[in-house]
Amino acid sequence: MNNLEPIRHSLAHLLAMAVKAKYPEVKLAIGPVIENGFYYDFDFNGGPIPNEADLADLEKMMIKLIKQKISFEQKAISLEDARTQFAEEPYKLELLEELNSAGEKLTTYTSADFIDLCAGPHVKNTSEIDPKAFRLDRLAGAYWRGDEKNKMLTRIYGLAFAAEDDLSDYLKQCQEAEKRDHRKLGKELEIFTFDEDVGPGLPLWLPNGTVLIEELEKLAKETENEAGYKRVHTPHIAKESMYLTSGHLPYYQDSMFPPMEYEGVKYYLKAMNCPHHHKIFAVKPRSYKELPLRLAEYGTVYRHEKSGELFGLMRVRSLQMNDAHIYCSKEQFADEFKAVNEMYLKYFKIFGIKKYVMRFSTHDPAKLGQKYVDDPKLWLETEKMVRDVLIEAKIPYVEIPDEAAFYGPKIDVQVWSAIGREFTLATNQVDFAVPKKFGLTYVDKTGQAQTPICIHRAPLGTHERFIGFLIEHYAGAFPAWLAPIQVLILPISEKQQAYAEKINQRLRAENIRVELDDSDESLGKKIRTAKLKKVPYLIVIGEKEVTENILTIEKRGSSSEKLSTEDFITKLQSEIKDRQ
Repeated sequence: MNNLEPIRHSLAHLLAMAVKAKYPEVKLAIGPVIENGFYYDFDFNGGPIPNEADLADLEKMMIKLIKQKISFEQKAISLEDARTQFAEEPYKLELLEELNSAGEKLTTYTSADFIDLCAGPHVKNTSEIDPKAFRLDRLAGAYWRGDEKNKMLTRIYGLAFAAEDDLSDYLKQCQEAEKRDHRKLGKELEIFTFDEDVGPGLPLWLPNGTVLIEELEKLAKETENEAGYKRVHTPHIAKESMYLTSGHLPYYQDSMFPPMEYEGVKYYLKAMNCPHHHKIFAVKPRSYKELPLRLAEYGTVYRHEKSGELFGLMRVRSLQMNDAHIYCSKEQFADEFKAVNEMYLKYFKIFGIKKYVMRFSTHDPAKLGQKYVDDPKLWLETEKMVRDVLIEAKIPYVEIPDEAAFYGPKIDVQVWSAIGREFTLATNQVDFAVPKKFGLTYVDKTGQAQTPICIHRAPLGTHERFIGFLIEHYAGAFPAWLAPIQVLILPISEKQQAYAEKINQRLRAENIRVELDDSDESLGKKIRTAKLKKVPYLIVIGEKEVTENILTIEKRGSSSEKLSTEDFITKLQSEIKDRQ
């Protein structure tokens, strides 16, 4: 628990008090603490629902409550008394029954005449809350319990910090983040779009976005080729039997699209590549001499994300994944796992990611056989192997219990963008269970059959999420090697058109992504338009450039310089090759 949790939790209760006072018929759901603040879900039960303008009034009501120095008093309560207390609150009654079935202790918190079912923690009284350090942020719709089959509730979000300056700093960061919003820039820079006829969560990549995809895939293929990976391709669908063998259907079915039936057999859209890669490993007998075997694929997978959870490129239903599976012996594991982490660090350097942490997710022994494969010895052994590699390599990590994959521990890579926003970027997982389910073996040095360990890794995650991150990280101003348009040629008038076209063809011959603006607009407007497109290099061509056979180069963020065509090509190609 951090020291902001009691403040944020108490503010959630104050919000409920204010809403209940203004809308007496409202039904209360839940009001948890979240990153940077809190929220509370309400059912306005057919009555008037607040709009954005009403948040200011609710905020004023909360400030009045804070100034009253209201205390928060915890009390244990029996199930019978709780049922009576919350008889008019259907959502609280549902929670009560669930908590009671789980053997949880039932407690309430009383603040003035307001009582809520709650385990805490809270401040002792509202004098501990700075009334200038919180703000009601926005309204949203939210299904009860996150299930779209349930009723849609109204969620009110709040921001909360210890001091006014902290809130001010956060709001400034939010303003900068809004400018960098990948959904806004993605539209302005013509990177991707969504279409109702295609379906929600299914992005269409425009030409500029396709350049980003291809450049990232080129980087990954070069990196993986150097690291000894072999490339494979697998279908977008597979029979139900394969996912039953892998165990994904019982553990992961809710995240898979419903099956389609053909000739009496059920087929599923591929939600992960690993079972297909296991089948490729099993295509022939394997020897220890072939290990480690590293199979890589840019495979498209499909996830049945709930409609309310879709968010631009960050949460989609069609994902192009930078995936690979490494089959190795126990003795090879440490070196292979370390090499994967070093690959992450290489990518961080290329993209200027300076802050990161590995989120090491382990299992919960109490959930073996339910949420996790039931093999306690292998869980402890494998988690120790991962932990030892992280410690030895001095890689920053935090250990999170009860968030592992069903088949083994995993690492989620958390990175921070240029403005300090946190993203979950990629994953690195250890699988000690599923290869055995598929009967995967190799013959060791003694002639004995052994089951390989499988490392699942995706250092660039998915194109969708990674490009969404990069748009915000660079604010759409991509480095030259990655930029969809690397050079824009701007002739001042028609008199320079022939020379401009000659330069255009010369750059294209060198595979430089170049465009020629031959519109009738003024040079000033052409430059303004080019800057909105965030093109790294502008070539301005006037009478002097034609006469002297030179180029005037304006590099984004730098002063202009004059170069010959060949010198500019050499300079730009070096920048592209080194991915500066």
